[in-house]
Amino acid sequence: MSALHDTFIVFRSELALALRNKVALAIGLIQPFVYLLLFGPLLTQALPAAQNPWLFFVPGLLLQLGLFGTGFAGFNLIPDIRSGFVERLRVAPVSRLAILLGRLLKDSLILGLQAIPLIVVGYLLGMAANPLGVLASLILILITGVGLASLSYVLALGLPNEYLFAPAVNSLAIPLMLLSGILLPVDRGPVWLDWLAHLNPLRYILDATRALFTGALDTTAAIGIAVAVALAIVSVAIGSSLFRRRTA
Repeated sequence: MSALHDTFIVFRSELALALRNKVALAIGLIQPFVYLLLFGPLLTQALPAAQNPWLFFVPGLLLQLGLFGTGFAGFNLIPDIRSGFVERLRVAPVSRLAILLGRLLKDSLILGLQAIPLIVVGYLLGMAANPLGVLASLILILITGVGLASLSYVLALGLPNEYLFAPAVNSLAIPLMLLSGILLPVDRGPVWLDWLAHLNPLRYILDATRALFTGALDTTAAIGIAVAVALAIVSVAIGSSLFRRRTA
């Protein structure tokens, strides 16, 4: 009960800080909307005529939003490290796991708030998606965001400097984005590229999201869900272990 209470306190504090900066929330949506409005129409020619381009592209943009939105979550931790806040937790009567979970819950909620307008615009552009499948996909993206945000905090603890952290995240996020097939089908490229893409867990999550958007709950969806849950569990375990050692 104490850990749950501490988690709620951290979540409420972090959420209040995030909601004060409404400009940052809006900026987080700019890149996906630019891709949606300027790149999306091009897919009507690049994809087969029978395939709805928005059913292909909007799930990819949701994953992109999660990848870059939660991937840079560690930025918020760096000022706390620099100010000595993390070090002062050594003597604070607060659950170490709650410090991480509270931040992760905030990151997931912000991701959900940013994803909803993207889905709405997708419907306005002609995305004939299954509503229940969209809801399930949103939950899947949020679970993925928990895992990615936790890894971002781990990276911030290892590189507590914005000039090191930002390039490191970009160096990891951009290959993950391209190899997941967010923009174009990876399986239409060279064999070696498709092979590399199968090593990327985000590809399975994206395939599951696209399947759920069509209303299909098949093997592809099940594999993607399992990968997302496993990613979240492993990432949170690594993050909580590192937080405990850092504040012990």
